[in-house]
Amino acid sequence: MTDQVVETGDVRLTGHPSGESRFLGRTRELKELRADIERAGLDTLAGRKPPHARVLLIAGRPGSGRTALAEELARQVADRYPDGVLRARLSDPDGTPVPVERTARDLLAALDQEAPAGACEDDLTDALRTALADRRALLLLDDAADAEHVGALLPDTPDCLVVAVSGGPLTGISDVRPCTLGGLDAKSGVELLSRHTGSVRITVDPRAAEGLAEECQGQPAALMLAGGWLAARPQAAVSDLAKQLRAEDAEGNALNRVFRLACAALPATAARMLRLLALAPAGLVDPQTASALAGCSVAGARTTLDDFVALGFLHAVDSPLPQYEVPGCLHAELRVLAERHERPAELQLARARMLERTVRLLQACRAITETDSPQARQKLLDLPRALRFSTPRAAAEWLRVTRPALLASARLAVADGQLDTLARRLMSQLVRAMVAHVGTQAAAPDLYDIHSLVLDVAERRNLPRERAAALLNLGDLDARTGRTADALARYRAALDAGREVNDPYATGRAMESVGGAHLELGDFDRATDWFGRALVERLARDERADAARLYGRIATAHTCAGRYGEALRNWRAAIAGHRKSGDVAAQARALSELARVQGYAGRPEESLRTCREAVEWARRAEDTRLQAALHLRVADTLEHLGDPAAARLHRGAAERILGEHQEDEDGPVAASNGDSHRKPEADACEIRSASAED
Repeated sequence: MTDQVVETGDVRLTGHPSGESRFLGRTRELKELRADIERAGLDTLAGRKPPHARVLLIAGRPGSGRTALAEELARQVADRYPDGVLRARLSDPDGTPVPVERTARDLLAALDQEAPAGACEDDLTDALRTALADRRALLLLDDAADAEHVGALLPDTPDCLVVAVSGGPLTGISDVRPCTLGGLDAKSGVELLSRHTGSVRITVDPRAAEGLAEECQGQPAALMLAGGWLAARPQAAVSDLAKQLRAEDAEGNALNRVFRLACAALPATAARMLRLLALAPAGLVDPQTASALAGCSVAGARTTLDDFVALGFLHAVDSPLPQYEVPGCLHAELRVLAERHERPAELQLARARMLERTVRLLQACRAITETDSPQARQKLLDLPRALRFSTPRAAAEWLRVTRPALLASARLAVADGQLDTLARRLMSQLVRAMVAHVGTQAAAPDLYDIHSLVLDVAERRNLPRERAAALLNLGDLDARTGRTADALARYRAALDAGREVNDPYATGRAMESVGGAHLELGDFDRATDWFGRALVERLARDERADAARLYGRIATAHTCAGRYGEALRNWRAAIAGHRKSGDVAAQARALSELARVQGYAGRPEESLRTCREAVEWARRAEDTRLQAALHLRVADTLEHLGDPAAARLHRGAAERILGEHQEDEDGPVAASNGDSHRKPEADACEIRSASAED
């Protein structure tokens, strides 16, 4: 029944719904809720402006149709809220509350508002209130655990409306009158049954249908399971099911009894798959996940999942890919069944199969973006056909749709405090796939959460190597979002962790990162010192490419401090290192920076010679942007030396390389015009950025 579908665990923003609603019953409740929207609040009656949006509460047990009622209300009043309907679920299927910061971040993303990775709860909720301040939107907050959870997300403006769904009253939020749900009325309950069984059996024995609806206590979830049981048995009479329910053990409520009866009628293989769906992360499952859990084919898993939808065990998610959801009201029942019928070792094996399948799908998702590499192409061909993606776009769509389940898998993988091989592979492949398809900047919030998970476990279990890696990754994300002081603290902690286990990679990377943070903070002496320490480590291990890069970073720090002689010496060392390692592009960039510093130092003739040499290396590296920038710099230098005719030739060369239109749009190239003799403080950030990319 479509009107009983529960929203997925992510957050979505929709406009006005289209199409007719198949919702039935609840006429009185809908009338009361709509009247409550119009009711003047206590603050209004007292002559005060309401402090926040009006909150409507729909309270009821899972399976009572509380979410369906909220959705129908949202559909009916959506035209009053032109900025759309925001939906979020505040609890996981197992009842665990979703952290406020995660919900606030997802709501901001649904509003196309960016939030820095790693921002705290207060900053995110403040940003959410600011984003909603000038909007008329409706927030549907499902499965609210308590008033504090809802209160943290309330918009400050009375122009918005919040519809909260909960199991009980939300004491603590002012002026909220709960709409408490019981069962459907008899007529609606019978109609719900007829949607599954067809009208013939209901018409033949209407009293039996009414009795069955009464046995189900009018609970929509129980009626759906009963209707699915009857639909799968065309020869069975409605009275047959009613009799079996009466004969059932009276333990539990109506939903428990119907669920047990429906499960008992399943074939053994299907019953086992259904039990194992309790392991699905965030209650979300697709054919690949079900196939791995049950150890069957993907095609067979999809057929069984579709059967479960028809029987009322699952809801089909509105998604471009086949995806299903375990209703929250059935999650606890499935978990009990799984623990009762499956040995712990079997559950652990099923979970391992699911995570292994997820790892391999993430590998394929990333590999499809690396088809230029023969090794990546071969890895892709070595994967089974069922795990491959046809195009990079298909892989990106899979990653987008399954993101909530993938992030939930990462949380589950470390929930027991272990960082075993499988969990590490999952985290690594998830990070790589996100970076490949979304980019580091766009994926930063998710990456921050993943690395924070690793750090929590590493600190809890005293794993210095993993702690160092997580701290370095978190420090990089802090640095990208402007929290340089926080990044510096993380880098220093990573250095201590790397030294604890004598990890040369972690210590070297941490030293360089500490230097980069000091450079960003303007402490050029400390930056030079830390880059020098990292350089000693690289030279001791004969890591020439990394040593050449560090010479460049030391030169950048000296340049920013005005020590041009030291900067020139280190840029020449960087150029020599890149030449030995055969990195043509890096050599061209280093020559470009050497020419820039020569200009700062008042050596225009030397700068001109170096620029011309850099142009040739940039041409070999096929770096058109750098070629154009260098031609412009040569032109500036020639004008400074009194040769305007030659300067015009070089400007023309820059235009031929990029074209008039591209040159107009290219900020960094245009900015190079006339910068040869500016002081380094004016473009220190540009220098630091370029050196970091080297």
